[in-house]
Amino acid sequence: MIIDSQLSLSAQVAELSCSGYFQLRQLRPIIRSLTVETAKTIAQAFISCRLDYCNSLLYGISDSLLQCLQSVQNVAAHLVTGTRRCDHITPVLRQLHWLPVRQRINFKIAGCVFQALTGQEPAYVADDCRLISDSDCRRLRSSDIRTYVTP
Repeated sequence: MIIDSQLSLSAQVAELSCSGYFQLRQLRPIIRSLTVETAKTIAQAFISCRLDYCNSLLYGISDSLLQCLQSVQNVAAHLVTGTRRCDHITPVLRQLHWLPVRQRINFKIAGCVFQALTGQEPAYVADDCRLISDSDCRRLRSSDIRTYVTP
């Protein structure tokens, strides 16, 4: 079962990176005639939305699969800003205000947990997210901290 899920995740990552590179190849000829803000908006519309779609399912994937997705984002950042491939990518991502893929996944999960704890998510999601203070019958020092129980 674990092997099947890894194969399906690798197939999903391969399809996602193939789709992302296709979009980048379509964008490359017109990128020079666009302003940086317009290019950033188009890249977010075509690339970032693909990387963000259902990315919470990718939590805990292997570093090699994650690197495939990160390379798509890196190429998009280089294309939008006009930087060379040999330039370091971290300042470019900061300039664009883009989180790396692993941090995007963590941010999305943290946002979903926060919404579940504040009652903004459906009940079936909120049932899986319980605070430690809600699960213990005795008062602990950790009950003042908003940490949740991992099922």
